[in-house]
Amino acid sequence: MRARRARLNARRFQIAQCAGAAGVAWLLAHELLGHKSPVFAAVAAIVSLGTSYGQRLRRVAEVTLGVALGVLLGDLLVLAFGVGPVQIGVIVALGMSIALFLDGGQIFLNQAAVQGVFVTALVPSASAAWTRWTDALVGGAVALLAAAIVPAAPLRRPREQAAVVVGKISTLLRAAADVIRDADAVHGMAVLADARSTDPLVRELQAAADEGISVVASSPFRIRHREQVRAMSELIEPLDRALRSTRVLVRQVAVAAYRGQPVPEEYADLALALAEATDQLGAELKANRMASAVRPRLVELGERSSTLPRSAVLNAEGVLLQLRSVIVDLLQMTGMGPFEATDALPPF
Repeated sequence: MRARRARLNARRFQIAQCAGAAGVAWLLAHELLGHKSPVFAAVAAIVSLGTSYGQRLRRVAEVTLGVALGVLLGDLLVLAFGVGPVQIGVIVALGMSIALFLDGGQIFLNQAAVQGVFVTALVPSASAAWTRWTDALVGGAVALLAAAIVPAAPLRRPREQAAVVVGKISTLLRAAADVIRDADAVHGMAVLADARSTDPLVRELQAAADEGISVVASSPFRIRHREQVRAMSELIEPLDRALRSTRVLVRQVAVAAYRGQPVPEEYADLALALAEATDQLGAELKANRMASAVRPRLVELGERSSTLPRSAVLNAEGVLLQLRSVIVDLLQMTGMGPFEATDALPPF
């Protein structure tokens, strides 16, 4: 139930936006154009807006073009052959074929067929068929205006979700430090199971970034945020790599604990210090700032990693290597390129 309520809460603005646009489209078509039942004006507004910010302009174009094609075919065939099951089948086949030939999207394809059926079966005269075309124009115009009104929440969500992912990395690093110190295999396997369940976090982050890009693309009032949203989307790849590197680190730590292989205490100290730096990085993201302020601390930890005592145990060496990999990935989140971040760590 919590997940369902959260899903509803996340889309409440889009629901209100569709509802308001449907009512306004009906009102305009009814009062200004004199249409008695401008159903499709409301339908066009709803279909064009949808419940997501992505591809809104394309949806408006597909609805309008689909209606135009369906109305045209329906009108011509009704005039030439009248109404009947054969005519309806021909209209649907022609409408979908032409839409597919024009490389239309799914909405274009469906509207071309559906509107042909509406015109053929429900519109009493050829002249009345064209009311659906003007209804579509009204609905599409209202949808375009409504699409320009977008709240700031979708623009904040990518950074908020990125902070969640960074927080998870910090939590796993602290847990890995505890497993190293306690050599507790049961705890290590529990942390590993937790680490393996983190893929949805990155998917949610990608979805949030895509939505933010769609918002700045569809709303002229939010276009000034374009660079910020793009900069955030560029952080997804290094953040995903940092989370994957952390998972591998947790696995190395869990296997060492399970096999009773000692890992130097200094590695646990480095993991804890890296977790603290990761917390600072997350705080910068929450504050809507690039995390360049954390770069000196990460570089310092990278230099420190090259001076730690080495181990003859393969899994212990793997722990140190993965700690360095996490540092490189996090450095890229501060604005460094992959080669620059790699060179920031001295060799062993």
